[in-house]
Amino acid sequence: MASSSSSHQTHTPLPSDPAGGGKPLDHEVPIHVVTEPSQLPAEFLNPSAAKQLIIGFDCEGVDLCRHGTLCIMQLAFPDAIYLVDAIKGGESLIRACKPALESSHITKVIHDCKRDSEALYFQFGIKLHNVVDTQIAYSQIEEQEGRTRLPDDYISFVGLLADPRYCGISYLEKEEVRVLLRQDPMFWTYRPLSEMMIHAAADDVRFLLRIYYKMMEKLNQRSLWYLAVRGVLYCRCFCINENDYADWPHIPPIPDNLIIEDNAPEEEILSVLDVPPGKMGRVIGRRGASILSVKESCNAEIFIGGAKGPTDKVFIVGPVKQVRKAEAMLRGKMLDIF
Repeated sequence: MASSSSSHQTHTPLPSDPAGGGKPLDHEVPIHVVTEPSQLPAEFLNPSAAKQLIIGFDCEGVDLCRHGTLCIMQLAFPDAIYLVDAIKGGESLIRACKPALESSHITKVIHDCKRDSEALYFQFGIKLHNVVDTQIAYSQIEEQEGRTRLPDDYISFVGLLADPRYCGISYLEKEEVRVLLRQDPMFWTYRPLSEMMIHAAADDVRFLLRIYYKMMEKLNQRSLWYLAVRGVLYCRCFCINENDYADWPHIPPIPDNLIIEDNAPEEEILSVLDVPPGKMGRVIGRRGASILSVKESCNAEIFIGGAKGPTDKVFIVGPVKQVRKAEAMLRGKMLDIF
């Protein structure tokens, strides 16, 4: 049993057994503020094939990326939420979580994993693995149901919570925290944690398991494979690696049951494109028009590091042919003469 001195409570949905057909019920669960590894569940610290876990996951910090500061890591279990305090617990506490965060036996449900993965990799040497990214899953379900997503039209976490198919709740507190963060970017570094900080951090994970089970009911086998592959590639996205990710977990192969003549999914890859000094403006274009035109022409996801960096790279994720097409178009933009 994990020990904790916390006595906070939150009203949290406990997902039902997916095979049982029952609706998730709301339950009061404790929020544990964790400063020592011994306060975390043993089955989390010691992942095992005999004890498969599914948890909600998120990170909070200051300018969360390779150069920022990871302050809190949130873990949502069906019966409790753990706020892993990286400020008070230090590097040793986060590193104690490394086996779990890299384990294939623990599924981490997260909304938009890219920057969280980057922070974990560069600050703590952790290669985040086996994620179910609800942003990717949402897009897959929309595509299954015949709705086409426009380039850069990603569902926000607040938008996902508001969707009645998954939660149907308004998350007004999130905007309050965003205002505070704009006023004071160091918000998540202050200790002791205030009640507002504790509940804001818990709120970012407390519905993830409910959303996960609802999404799993909708996703077909092709989409599930795509979700797994994109999760691996998104975790790598901003984590530039000198050995071409050879020491990262492998990308899931295309399952045999999806290899159907003329309809098999194409292999998915991540490409990191170097942009020469002074050329990023040409790649992006005025008000983003240049890079948007590439996205509209290619069935690939294109990301730039932006202010958080890296400022000289473009990251392209998608089917091989579409990624190569995007690469060629982007290189052409670098050569444009204005």
